[in-house]
Amino acid sequence: MFIHIGDEHVIQSDEVISIIDYTLYKSSSIIEEMIFNQRKNGNVTEVQYEEPKSIVITVDHIYFSSLSVSTLNKRAQISNILDQIDEVTEDTPE
Repeated sequence: MFIHIGDEHVIQSDEVISIIDYTLYKSSSIIEEMIFNQRKNGNVTEVQYEEPKSIVITVDHIYFSSLSVSTLNKRAQISNILDQIDEVTEDTPE
């Protein structure tokens, strides 16, 4: 399934590694360095319309999101539930 992470970005839920609060960005030198290196490689998408509230780390890209961690987690949980329903209906004989 997919998760809408704000600013017209939709990602596959199974590619999400982590969703972290934006406040950790400036307080963690490890996260800051990781994002700096990924920016050099062109693998970071910034927020265009609002201030970032969270950072979504996927297998091959980092997204700054204007949505909070809790909102994104709820969307990820809904996506997971829909995946499970999809699997059950596919496995059910007609």
